[in-house]
Amino acid sequence: MIQYDLFWKTLKDAGESTYTLITKHRISSSTINRIRKNRPLTTTTINDLCKILNCNIQDIVTYVPDHQEQFK
Repeated sequence: MIQYDLFWKTLKDAGESTYTLITKHRISSSTINRIRKNRPLTTTTINDLCKILNCNIQDIVTYVPDHQEQFK
């Protein structure tokens, strides 16, 4: 499972807020909602967030194995 727990610390450390992401950087509110709920994001969106926050992908995204998930 992909988790975005580190995103919130990185956002704060960068001096940004969800408000500035939406209004200044044109990140949609639905994207912010997807991050809150650990829903999938496109690599383009992750790339944009890394650029805005001047960080690496591991500062935003963490992979946590979920043994409940089954491969199809």
